[in-house]
Amino acid sequence: MSESLVVCDVAEDLVEKLRKFRFRKETNNAAIIMKIDKDKQLVVLDEEHEGISPDELKDELPERRTHFRLLFSYKYQHDDGRVSYPLCFIFSSPVGCKPEQQMMYAGSKNKLVQTAELTKVFEIRNTEDLTEEWLHEKLGFFH
Repeated sequence: MSESLVVCDVAEDLVEKLRKFRFRKETNNAAIIMKIDKDKQLVVLDEEHEGISPDELKDELPERRTHFRLLFSYKYQHDDGRVSYPLCFIFSSPVGCKPEQQMMYAGSKNKLVQTAELTKVFEIRNTEDLTEEWLHEKLGFFH
């Protein structure tokens, strides 16, 4: 049931920003952090970061929030020396959240993934796990 549940739409200005982010030409790491505006029932832009490592990004994630959504353009060095820039959608849904919040975030996650045409979707339970090693392990499946 949650696969088709859409609780929140994606704000139009965020849709445009995600489209531009997808086709960015820069070769540094960059991130877009998104949140849900509960009153408007919209996924909206929270913060943007340029030239940021996964470890620095972890420190930027708001601790006061129970969930976060993150789109990360990451400079990934393959074992054979090639470099790619995958777009990674990282979704957090920590244990112990209110069921209402979990439903709102889970339902809008699928809408956001479809809207932004994302293929590398990862879930994380603890922000401390967001490290360079974790990301390399996750991206290793996409050789």
